[in-house]
Amino acid sequence: MVETITSGHQAIALEEKYGAHNYHPLPVVLCKGEGVFLWDVEGKQYFDFLSAYSAVNQGHCHPRIIQALTSQAKELTLTSRAFYNDKLGLAEKCVCDTFGYDKALFMNSGAEANETAIKLARKWGYTKKGIPDNQAVIVAARKNFHGRTTTIISASTDPSATKGFGPLMPGFEIVEYDNVDALKKALANPNVCGLWLEPIQGEAGVYVPHDGYLKAAEKLCRENNVLLMMDEIQTGIARTGKMLASDHEGVRADLLILGKALSGGVLPISLVLADDEIMLVIKPGEHGSTFGGNPLAAAVVMEALQVVKDEKLAANAERLGKIFRDRMIAFMSKTKLIKLVRGKGLLNAIVINDSPESETAWNLCLKFIDNGLLAKPTHGNIIRLAPPLVITEEQIHECCDRIEKSVLSL
Repeated sequence: MVETITSGHQAIALEEKYGAHNYHPLPVVLCKGEGVFLWDVEGKQYFDFLSAYSAVNQGHCHPRIIQALTSQAKELTLTSRAFYNDKLGLAEKCVCDTFGYDKALFMNSGAEANETAIKLARKWGYTKKGIPDNQAVIVAARKNFHGRTTTIISASTDPSATKGFGPLMPGFEIVEYDNVDALKKALANPNVCGLWLEPIQGEAGVYVPHDGYLKAAEKLCRENNVLLMMDEIQTGIARTGKMLASDHEGVRADLLILGKALSGGVLPISLVLADDEIMLVIKPGEHGSTFGGNPLAAAVVMEALQVVKDEKLAANAERLGKIFRDRMIAFMSKTKLIKLVRGKGLLNAIVINDSPESETAWNLCLKFIDNGLLAKPTHGNIIRLAPPLVITEEQIHECCDRIEKSVLSL
């Protein structure tokens, strides 16, 4: 007989006893989601202002995406790539047409997609650029977050990601983010095969580079025969007011890395997009995944992307993001607690006027819970504020009211 949860305390106690302690969740136990709302096991309703780190851009349990999921689940869920299935080719065409690339390689988690991009960049460097064996270098940015596998953390500058997990993998050079001069110097190395960037550093605290940085990075990659690897796992799928955050500067990555909202939050789907010259350097048997490209995921990704287009979620994010930042910036004059507001579209953050070691941001998020809104700090004193893109203008203003009430009460 399957047990059921009857209270939040019970759920938290079970996770504490039987689960690994690799997360530090806020003390709220959720059991239902719809659109921009979540409900806890006691029945309290909340506005979701985290969106599962931008995985539910289309809103919780979007009926069209759930319909695609359940319909396909009744027919066929998994064959492995030992065989063809009748959905994968359609999904590959859908994503290639949507984003403008020749080929797609489906995986599951965002970390897997980034690992895929690393392998593609290195193999391309050896077979196309002529880099000597085992000498390829990938340039990454300080404060990046691309995942938590042992290869990916080797490019991290966050001690919580690296300490105690060595030896780290060689082959990465770290430069300052949003610094064109640092890129010029690093990319001049003939052994560099890839430049690995987030167009906005989300996990680091929604750091938005200055206008022109991404375009300069693209130009330097072209000049130095280096692949531009753009990690849009958190910033893509309409989150920042364009289909891709790199679209704001008209930048086209050589390797486009996507995940999270590709499925509308109903199951893990990620992918890498590239043109033939790059994608076809990997041959059969050199890379893959049992679940990558499964028919269930393929059916879901097509509907999830169509929802974004049909409901004009990029335009909604662009318009409402400006309204949200205007409200928060105006509110800063009424409190000394908020030092800075930044973001693009509906990927935003407030920086708390306290040290990263303080509990102020955490305590403010507890106040948010009291007032029916869910968000979580990152890096101590920064709170990311990213609702599902289906949110309305009226709801944005109501959420701003709740945020302001919480700040003033603290």
